[in-house]
Amino acid sequence: MSKRFQDCVVVITGGSTGIGASAAHQFAAEGAHVVLNARGQKALDEVAQAINDKGGSASTFAADVGDMESCKNLIQNTVETYGRLDVLVNNAGVHHRGPLTNHDAEAFATMVDVNLRAPIVLTRLALPHLQKVPRGAVVNVASLAGRICLPDTAVYSSTKFGMRAFSRALSEELRETSVSVSVVSPGPVDTGFIMSDIDEVADITFSQTMSTADQVAALVLDCAADGKPERTIPQMGGFLTNLGYLLPGVYRMLRPMMQRKGRRNKAKYKRLYGQE
Repeated sequence: MSKRFQDCVVVITGGSTGIGASAAHQFAAEGAHVVLNARGQKALDEVAQAINDKGGSASTFAADVGDMESCKNLIQNTVETYGRLDVLVNNAGVHHRGPLTNHDAEAFATMVDVNLRAPIVLTRLALPHLQKVPRGAVVNVASLAGRICLPDTAVYSSTKFGMRAFSRALSEELRETSVSVSVVSPGPVDTGFIMSDIDEVADITFSQTMSTADQVAALVLDCAADGKPERTIPQMGGFLTNLGYLLPGVYRMLRPMMQRKGRRNKAKYKRLYGQE
């Protein structure tokens, strides 16, 4: 296996499950020292232990990145421990699904804090350290929901649109520097983020091919390595969301067909996971 990240220090938020945990394993396998962040210490310890048992290097920092002080402490602790920071992966996310009136304002404020404010704050805190290494990288995990709006996802889509805008704008801002900024935009991913809440997930979401956490994580590593501004998965989903954004009338025309396909796929996944 190639060692693209030998001796690099990588911070991953939302590192206890799903895409974050998979990315941690993959970075460690390529020689990185991985700092895992999430709120739950026990889950973080399990991922870190699994990495260390394989001969990798992983440590944990349990904190809520929705809190500004926690963001400061995460970056500071990492640099004090390892003396450097090479890659920041902003992966933590929250999604309260359903119509806007289904949840209180505080719930949506939390979504904005975790999904958008935290990546901006962490990136700003990390930049001085990323600029000191030969090649620094920020990789933000967004969503196809940040490329086209879906019903009942107004706030979530807003945060992911914002994350993409932040990523693409900062990528241009830092073009002449040694730091790259990338965004990975997946469609539905076979993790608890969707599957544990499947009844509340919009049917149209399942009209796209389901990806695995390992597949999305691999794109995170590729972006950290080559600095490509954005990668999407599945590729057809990226094409369709671009089409829908540029030609909303066409999207509205195709939406009933995509919803029917999504309902069929959703029923299949529920049978597969014994949720019927």
